[in-house]
Formats: sequence, C-alpha cells, structure tokens
Amino acid sequence: MVRVKRGVSALKRKKNILKHAKGFRLGRKSKYCLAKEALMKAWTYAYRDRKNKKRDFRRLWQIQINAACRPQGLSYSKFIACLKKAKIELDRKILSELAKIHPQIFEKIVEKVKE
Repeated sequence: MVRVKRGVSALKRKKNILKHAKGFRLGRKSKYCLAKEALMKAWTYAYRDRKNKKRDFRRLWQIQINAACRPQGLSYSKFIACLKKAKIELDRKILSELAKIHPQIFEKIVEKVKE
C-alpha cells in the first residue's frame, strides 16, 4: 500500500470549519475544537428553527387577525368558522396582511362573513 499523508485534507477541513465560525465570540472563532462544537449546535438550532419559523408566523397571523376582528364584534375562532361556512378561501397570511395594510377591505370581508 502507498502511504497517504493527510495534512492537506485535514488543513482544508479545519479551514472550512473556521470559515463557517466567522463572527463567533472568543475562542469559538479561532480554535478548531471549540468552533466545531459551536457549529454543531448552531446548525442544529438552525435546522430546528426553520421548522419553528412556520409555527411562529402562523401564531402571529392569528393574533393580528384576532386583533382586527374584535372591533367588529367577532372573535378569531368565530371569524374563521364563518369564513369556512361562507366558502371564502383566504389563508391567514393574506388575511393578516389585509388587516394591517388595507383595513377597509378586511372590514368588508368581516361584514360579508357576518351575513
């Protein structure tokens, strides 16, 4: 067997890890071992929070819709139930945008749903 020296590939791997750890604090940006651990945690959190982001935004939209419905005398849950009954298929993202940016249009939707 031919002897394989691994210095080049090891250095490349270390440089890659340290490049990704740029901006971290203290030794986590310059020491390979600390940087590797920090990145493993960071990438785990990033993966998890890409899933949680969808959940968080849906919650935010629900809160915004509820806040816009209350002055018209409807709760969020009743509003959504009436929307389904009236066969109006608008998702929560669009409804919250309408409530924020175009409140007159949102009021018309609420009136339509109340009928």
